[in-house]
Amino acid sequence: MALTFTDSNFPSEVLSSAEPVLVDFWAAWCGPCKMMGPVVEQLAKEYEGKNVKIGKLNVDENSETASKYNVMSIPTFFVFKNGAIVGQIAGGVSIEKLRALIDEALV
Repeated sequence: MALTFTDSNFPSEVLSSAEPVLVDFWAAWCGPCKMMGPVVEQLAKEYEGKNVKIGKLNVDENSETASKYNVMSIPTFFVFKNGAIVGQIAGGVSIEKLRALIDEALV
């Protein structure tokens, strides 16, 4: 199951994480976000037990973090490694593109 990131846990769960983290910036009213939800959940299952975290951050409920990273369109996906963004992609994308983004960070 995908993790839930918030303004309060983002520094500890994402920025201080020992492993790479895929963050899905989304909102409940966003059609493409709803389409990507099952894809993110599938990736969370696929990568379970591997050296990566996968989770979601609701931009409406956590606007401070979304604003800090200039998230202007959703869904937007960031991969963080050692507290820095090492990959990003926006919009409704294929599961293969997200896998490639995650796999690059695992190298």
